[in-house]
Amino acid sequence: MARAPRVDGLAGDRHPHGLKRAQGEVAGQGMQGRTLLVIDDNDAVRTALDVLLTLEGARVECVATAREGLERVARGGIDLVIQDMNFQREATSGDEGIALFRALRAAQPELPVVLLTAWTHLETAVELVKAGAADYLAKPWDNARLVTTVRNLLELRAALTAERDRLARVDRSHAELAAKFDLRGIVYRSAAMHAVVQMAIQVARADVPVLITGPNGVGKEVLAEIIQANSAQRSGPFVRVNAGALPSELLESELFGAESGAFTGARTREGRFEAADGGTLFLDEIGNLSLAGQAKLLRVLQTGEFERLGSSQTRRVRVRVVSATNTPLAEAIRQGRFREDLYYRLNVIELAVPPLAERREDVLPLARHFLEPGYAFGPEAERALLRHDWPGNVRELRNCIRRACLLAASQLIEAHDLVLPSGGNGFGGDATELARDPDRGEIEAALARHEGVVARAARDLGLSRQSLYRRMEKLGIDAGPTDGR
Repeated sequence: MARAPRVDGLAGDRHPHGLKRAQGEVAGQGMQGRTLLVIDDNDAVRTALDVLLTLEGARVECVATAREGLERVARGGIDLVIQDMNFQREATSGDEGIALFRALRAAQPELPVVLLTAWTHLETAVELVKAGAADYLAKPWDNARLVTTVRNLLELRAALTAERDRLARVDRSHAELAAKFDLRGIVYRSAAMHAVVQMAIQVARADVPVLITGPNGVGKEVLAEIIQANSAQRSGPFVRVNAGALPSELLESELFGAESGAFTGARTREGRFEAADGGTLFLDEIGNLSLAGQAKLLRVLQTGEFERLGSSQTRRVRVRVVSATNTPLAEAIRQGRFREDLYYRLNVIELAVPPLAERREDVLPLARHFLEPGYAFGPEAERALLRHDWPGNVRELRNCIRRACLLAASQLIEAHDLVLPSGGNGFGGDATELARDPDRGEIEAALARHEGVVARAARDLGLSRQSLYRRMEKLGIDAGPTDGR
């Protein structure tokens, strides 16, 4: 156990009572109208924090005991708590502060709590940060660092609240849509996907071709099913053709049918257009269709007429065509591989499905949907799922979860069960340690950039707070300023 080193404060204009504001700070920014609760048994500490944070625009309430603090939080309206870790003279264990912190977390799990103490156990800091503490600061504190920490936490809480409200609105709208229309069990939480589904519902009753674009594995076929299920053709057949999976010499016969002898081994049979008569034909990977096939498809779209291969008899069908592609058709047109007139015929309505990397709100709902009954994700597994970029989109995610359920040692799936590559884009979690091991210089530079605020330095380095605390302990780096003071 060692007493925390003194932090001398940053240069700047002094507040009353000897407190300072860092140069460039603007009073009230990020704190205006917020209610902060200080829980500390020391009168001088309560007064100093009251003055400092009031000058920054916050409403500050102070209590001297853990019991009073819990009672005040229970009444509601507190945006952030700054709590001491010891409430008795000469106490240094921090046990009272740990008990208070856990009680606050139990009462309001999302309330930001900053721990403040003159006695610092780094192991205690790591454990409490793991348990959800917003940050851990030493007494005597640096005014600018404390103000920056509080402001950042308030802004983060406001952003998280706004995001929860936005997701709640999407969930409500999704539920309302599902109550009125057949959504074929599609799973999503993102506003981007909700807009695509709403558009699919809107165009379903219009008897016009629809082109669904997006990379492989994003769920284009599910959208085609939604269009069919809510269209005037919903009682008719829904016929799928994957143009990308068929050789070009067989694709025309697959679409339009063939007569016996039309080519070697050909037998008389109807094509997919005839099979889809009165319903919907879903043409996946339409960009792979040959130019000859494109010409015949254009004619069917224009007139509803076609001939089987090897036949001169004209046949007529009434089919709603929904097509999909992961190919940039505009580029294919420039290269002469796709007919421009067919493109405009197919593209009366375009539904562009974003990749999973652009709608991360959908990752965990989809992953949970793919879980086998009785299985669940551990916290590190969820962070690893969010961190991965999913170049294979929903298809890759589904296969990953199915594999994990088969190979996991228990029904609680951990990060290593997912067998995902390390790194990614830095969305939090200890799995990043496999790819990121910053040295002393990187850590000290990050702490200096963020005025010693460990949470922000950790995000900068692509680490969780507990990971950074462990590295600081290993390297003997103090959580205070890194300029040697």
